[in-house]
Amino acid sequence: MKLHGTPLLGARRVVFGAVVVLAFVIGVMPASSADQGRAVHSRSGSAPSELRFGYQLIPNGELIVKDKKWLEQALPSTKIKWIEFDSGADVNTAMLAGSIDFGLAGSSPVAKGVALGIKYQVPWIFDVIGSAESLVVKNSAGVSTIGGLGGKTVATPFGSTSHYSLLAALKDAGVNPSSVKIVDLEPQDILAAWQRGDIDAAYVWDPTLSSLKKDGKVLITSAQLAQHGQVTADLGVVSSSFAAKYPAAVQTVIAQESRAVDYYRANPAGAAAAIAHQLNLSTSDALAQTKGLIFLDAAEQAGSKYLGTPSAPGALATNLQSAATFLKGQGLVDAVPSVAVYRQALGNSFVASLAGK
Repeated sequence: MKLHGTPLLGARRVVFGAVVVLAFVIGVMPASSADQGRAVHSRSGSAPSELRFGYQLIPNGELIVKDKKWLEQALPSTKIKWIEFDSGADVNTAMLAGSIDFGLAGSSPVAKGVALGIKYQVPWIFDVIGSAESLVVKNSAGVSTIGGLGGKTVATPFGSTSHYSLLAALKDAGVNPSSVKIVDLEPQDILAAWQRGDIDAAYVWDPTLSSLKKDGKVLITSAQLAQHGQVTADLGVVSSSFAAKYPAAVQTVIAQESRAVDYYRANPAGAAAAIAHQLNLSTSDALAQTKGLIFLDAAEQAGSKYLGTPSAPGALATNLQSAATFLKGQGLVDAVPSVAVYRQALGNSFVASLAGK
């Protein structure tokens, strides 16, 4: 999941590095980050009674924040409700229904969500997707290249970053997608279908990906596709109405997510232990999975390649519009909004404030 002038799509994972704005003491939130969240919150004069956070089981900073209960500590008068989702498509549905305030969705679902008129903003990039999302084929399928997938059954969650990457990989390899039986399955269903022998291959993300690789071969990774211009990412989204009513709470959430990036860079083992607890993995496995993602700090996200600032929106807007163009070609959206619409969807004031821009 990288962002330059190419499609940036995603169901979740993204891509999550560089030096973080706030320094960390191992295992402890830096005073500047903690104080900023509390100071902004206190200036608002009000806090939500409840904050509903739609998360996914992706080995990134969101799980660190959840495991360490940093949101609960930073917003003590607010009930934090964590709701698990399997894909960005499900997060979009929940946003439309008004059943969550925050969520994680890949760049592809977010591009689609904006095109469909979902009233939300992107205040944070959880990760840019690398090798943590890949195309893997069963050893028993007798396939050694992408070109050999003709006539095979390949599963992926439709509308996700993996779906986009699968189609891009087939195109690059000169394989007509119509020659492949592509089926729409969520990650946990992909694992079950793989174990039953119902599918030959899958394009999916960790932790499901790691389970498939035990008796499968990786044909291409999203990191390799990014080198060819097909970049994907996992994005944070917040309801526009919630952000307008509780901007200080949103700023506090972003401060905690930035804290998680700092913590990961300062103490990878400690961060991996928190992620492992959430994913029911060993710390070593969790750490290996995090290395398949690129994590960006607030200063990077406020730069021109990503979210940018209110006065200078970043390239993410153009990348999301490119993603929407791809989705329209797949018949998944009826129209592609202008770049201006996607710029309006960038909630970049929060990272800009955190980065001092």
